[in-house]
Amino acid sequence: MSAETPLPSAKDVRELVEGLVGRDVTVATGGAMVDPALGALTGVYVDRRLALVALVVLDVPLAAHIGASLGLVPARTAAEAAELGELTPALSENAGEVLNVMASLFNAENAPHVRLDRVYQPGDPLPADVATWVHAYVRRTDLDMQVAGYGGGGFSLLVV
Repeated sequence: MSAETPLPSAKDVRELVEGLVGRDVTVATGGAMVDPALGALTGVYVDRRLALVALVVLDVPLAAHIGASLGLVPARTAAEAAELGELTPALSENAGEVLNVMASLFNAENAPHVRLDRVYQPGDPLPADVATWVHAYVRRTDLDMQVAGYGGGGFSLLVV
């Protein structure tokens, strides 16, 4: 079924994040693949049969900046979290909400319904069946993303 699930464009991703955080967001295509082993917030998306359909991986700096901008947390707090490589519970929850809304990027007409199944926190080991896909050459979008007034980081979206 994943062949029917659309690969969102960089423009679609940017517009969704911009709309959620209420700030200008810039994206540059051709970013590096985000590696959860180095610290990342990972959203796992499934279809109605609970089959893995997609992953969205935000490195810690980007998750901190998106989470802070959504919750109107000072940029300094996000910068500190990014520097430490750890998300506060509030930043993690806010970034997780963005991951939840990102499921809408996969739900196109005549495609299977996709929903966020689980969010893995930075430092949490990914299950083997999920980790296999993170660096796979599948349909994917790897971006460098910047949130105006906050900062940015790496973003990877994969449709398996």
